[in-house]
Amino acid sequence: MEKKSAFLDTLFLLRKEECITIFSDIHEISKKEEQDAADYFQAEFEKERLEFLSDTLVCDTETAVWAAKVVYYSAQLHLIRENTAKDLNKLIPSFKGKKDISAILSADLSLRFLPQIVSALQVSDPEDPLVKMLENILKQFHYSAVGFDLDLEDINWEEELKDKTYRKLYLERIVEKNPISLQKFLTSISC
Repeated sequence: MEKKSAFLDTLFLLRKEECITIFSDIHEISKKEEQDAADYFQAEFEKERLEFLSDTLVCDTETAVWAAKVVYYSAQLHLIRENTAKDLNKLIPSFKGKKDISAILSADLSLRFLPQIVSALQVSDPEDPLVKMLENILKQFHYSAVGFDLDLEDINWEEELKDKTYRKLYLERIVEKNPISLQKFLTSISC
């Protein structure tokens, strides 16, 4: 896959090197770039699926591309804020799809990097409306936010983790990140 766009270059660099490039302008993402990203995430999902207990999960490419756009625009908005307030809801739209295990894991391909961006935004301006928008996305997709300080008191963990594959992956991520804020929930989650 050729790397000829700010969006795609950002995705490749983020997933391979865990770093991001901030450009001088916010570039609009074309339909071709979205399709190339969908193809890329399909392949990345297949690689990660090797860790799943189930081979029935498929990549929700629409959700994966939505999440990638959220991460891309969030990173760009960290430094490029001139005349962007009116466009925040357009650049960072709320999730409109069906939230199931495939969507959660597909979104995680990019959203796992969002907590670091939110932290950087909080340091710059804790009152930034973008911070609240991104925190709401992370609350909705909290699997990607394990280790990040979020209020998850309202989650019904028994219902949330009823899928064996998702429960396994969530518990592994908790162990990997060792977040103090979620340790109290470990005792209420039965394997």
